[in-house]
Amino acid sequence: MGPTASGKTDLAIALQEHLPVELINVDSAQIYRQLDIGSAKPDKATLAVAPHRLINILDPLESYSAADFITDATREMAEISSRGKIPLLVGGTMLYFKALLEGLSDMPPADADIRAEILKHAQDFGWASVHEQLRAVDPESAASLHPNHSQRIQRALEVYRISGVPMSLLRSEPNVGSVAQSYNIKQIALLPNNRKLIHRRIDIRFRKMMEAGFEAEVRALFQRGDLHADLPAIRSVGYRQIWQYLQGQCSLDEAVEKGIIATRQLAKRQITWLRNWPSSCEIQVDNETELLSINNICQLALKKLPVAPIYSRNMES
Repeated sequence: MGPTASGKTDLAIALQEHLPVELINVDSAQIYRQLDIGSAKPDKATLAVAPHRLINILDPLESYSAADFITDATREMAEISSRGKIPLLVGGTMLYFKALLEGLSDMPPADADIRAEILKHAQDFGWASVHEQLRAVDPESAASLHPNHSQRIQRALEVYRISGVPMSLLRSEPNVGSVAQSYNIKQIALLPNNRKLIHRRIDIRFRKMMEAGFEAEVRALFQRGDLHADLPAIRSVGYRQIWQYLQGQCSLDEAVEKGIIATRQLAKRQITWLRNWPSSCEIQVDNETELLSINNICQLALKKLPVAPIYSRNMES
């Protein structure tokens, strides 16, 4: 686990040289086909050497929930384990990690018609109006959400309209779906000492994405005609800002700056999650003045993994 641009994917690939691991993606943008450059998805050459499960599994028109992730991840973990390998989950979507480790309340499945009604109301009257609708039926959930948290507001209102029960009440019930009892889980969190170093890497990476054709990638999605700004895929960091440019809401330079700022804000949220994460082994990815090499980070990770001496492929016996 770790904030964006902290080197998670590079570490996971490096660990393949030492452990019999197979990788499972835990990134809510990389699950989508056609979201390649802006999601920092490993390229084809990298995936050929280090295949990632749960990458490119959905069209951007589709939605994907934490419950869907639990179902897919547990299936992949079981298959990997059945062959004597170690499932290695890598990504920055903290909600997916939390759901997998702790389980979820028994929520009703999504309803496409109700979701469409909520989205139509949001398009006509704005998400602040939807937030007020939620406040009327589930004030506890509404109080925990900012009016800009469109996806979470949508889901909370959807749950109420399907079940007639506030999501806040359903969440008070015992969770289901946790894998904590089925696996010996080791959690590694990559964290920076100096956030300015991560911010600099984010800036450089975003501009390299633009040079690699990120605007053209989003334009191709925009020109499909069946996608819109309220879809989870299009709301992904970076995609949302370039989409706004294509809608004429800002210049391309402004979209780039907004994208960099949004990515920094994402990293801040991820770091906050991880600082309060129980049972994780923290690895500092910098020494205050520079980011550590992946080889150094890998060696630090191996020291924190009790299975490393047993499974290391570099050992003679």
